[in-house]
Amino acid sequence: MPGVFEICVEAQFSAAHSLSGYDGDCRHVHGHNWTVEVFVKCRELNDIGIGIDFRNIKQAIRDVIKNIDHSYLNEHPEFKESNPSSENIARFLYLNLREKINSDAAMVSKVKVSETRSSGVYYWEE
Repeated sequence: MPGVFEICVEAQFSAAHSLSGYDGDCRHVHGHNWTVEVFVKCRELNDIGIGIDFRNIKQAIRDVIKNIDHSYLNEHPEFKESNPSSENIARFLYLNLREKINSDAAMVSKVKVSETRSSGVYYWEE
């Protein structure tokens, strides 16, 4: 069975949100310094031994995050119909990043979003 490489790139953004219907403090507007980890699978390496350039992943992340960084996520069109929970943010990032990254050579395998160092969520599709 051939091997698979999984490349991981981490980034951060800051944003506020509130969780409608939540029975607790998070129903109020509050902010986080979110951490995002993007995992990209590659089955082959190019002629210099690289599956996908870290720079390409970092640029894709910057392109997607720039629209939500330093914003109130509840006002973002993506979250008009759903709470900007960590789960929904992870799905939003995954779907947008796969449009920018996926190719014959590389594929976004999962995205992790963390509100704190000890709390986060992964999203992927099977």
